[in-house]
Amino acid sequence: MWVHPEGQVIGSLFLRAQSVNHAGVEEPIEVLNKDKAFIVLDREEPGHIRFYNRNAIIRVEYEEAAKPFAEAEQKIISCQLTMMDGALFNGEIRETLAPDRARLFDYLNHEKARFIKLYTDTNQVYLVNKSYIVNVATETSDT
Repeated sequence: MWVHPEGQVIGSLFLRAQSVNHAGVEEPIEVLNKDKAFIVLDREEPGHIRFYNRNAIIRVEYEEAAKPFAEAEQKIISCQLTMMDGALFNGEIRETLAPDRARLFDYLNHEKARFIKLYTDTNQVYLVNKSYIVNVATETSDT
């Protein structure tokens, strides 16, 4: 996890064994997009629990077990994120979106989601705080 101004913090988020939104384990993006101001992180160094303000979290990086290629109803949008610190992240948004809200612009402007999920390669996922994104570019005109 990358936190402003602390930098990189290594640890584990606490996930529910059963998500309230779907079958299976709660996903990290669900934890980050909750309305509460703080999340709980079990830090590797110095090895204790800390509470982090969601507004200070720039991004969370983790590996996700490889899943079969996107489901038929899932929209895949390739894009590049430019962050406030100048970092560039290339990847894909892979989401099931309503047909009338399936543009990248719509996804980025979803009011209740503070973080977006970007797949940067086969198993690497970035959960990026929209507040730290300067701009998003895509090669397609369906934005």
